[in-house]
Amino acid sequence: MKCSLYRGGRTATSWTLLALSMASAPTFAQEGVKISGLLDLGLFRDTTGTTQLGTIRRSNVAFSGSEDLGGGNSVFFRLSTRMELDTGAIEKGNRPFWHDEATVGLKGDFGSVKLGRALDATYSNDWKFDPWYYFDRIASPAWDLWHYNYPSDPKANGGSAEYGRIDNGVYYTSPTVGGFTVSLSGSPEKRTGDKTRSTAGALVYSTNDISAMLSRGRNSAGNTDTFVGLKGKVMGVSLMGAWNESKAGPSVAKTITLGAQYTVDKFTYNLGWGKVKVDGAEAQRVAGAMAGYALSRRTTVYVDLARKSFPSESRTVYGVGLSHAF
Repeated sequence: MKCSLYRGGRTATSWTLLALSMASAPTFAQEGVKISGLLDLGLFRDTTGTTQLGTIRRSNVAFSGSEDLGGGNSVFFRLSTRMELDTGAIEKGNRPFWHDEATVGLKGDFGSVKLGRALDATYSNDWKFDPWYYFDRIASPAWDLWHYNYPSDPKANGGSAEYGRIDNGVYYTSPTVGGFTVSLSGSPEKRTGDKTRSTAGALVYSTNDISAMLSRGRNSAGNTDTFVGLKGKVMGVSLMGAWNESKAGPSVAKTITLGAQYTVDKFTYNLGWGKVKVDGAEAQRVAGAMAGYALSRRTTVYVDLARKSFPSESRTVYGVGLSHAF
């Protein structure tokens, strides 16, 4: 029997079908879509000497989900936006609404493949080798120094450089075999003015006691980036180091960072140090520290302190923040 939804009357069958569809919609949303993110806000002093209220780490809200296709295969998606929590605005810069990630993909015994905008193969793995997880603008040496000459996509944000993500991307992550995982990323598109297509690859080894990473990338401007990371645990302390070389035309930047993280009860302590040389001359040096206290499984209050040195001056920066994951 044909339902008459637009002609003034509904049969009993049409009412039944409508009721069933309305009842099933919330169930699908709850089981198939997850809302998650991190909200971070703090009071801090930056390298200009300005004291301000703002995001120290990165605040974001993400929608993600998956559907079982059978046979060990599934389809998944992720939409994530980042914002400045002090004003509610999209993260500063000429960035799209779904700045953090906008992807859809397939997963199975072959690994996973996703399409869209996301972190490239290097940036999606290197965070493991920084005590702040490459996620803190005040105290993390990695934040200031890694990939110094290398935006993953020089034109990703309406023509502005993007350090980390590429637009129009294809991303592959292999299954883990013997502790080894391979990540590949690239774009099939070559835009007007591009010298080449963006490509990156990373080989990661990880066990309970040690992690290591080697990656190589080339962006659409022809700039290159090489990254090496190593991490291990000694007497409960996670020790890590990274070496990075980024080339933009004739300019070469070489970075080294060292870090340590120790967690006891509800307290976490971070220490980090790093420096970058550009064309043989030291351009910046950073020494940072953090103490954090977990108020709950999802909420942390923390204090950051760092000394940032440049060729002509040095600055002390600091902040206190509150982060809540959901």
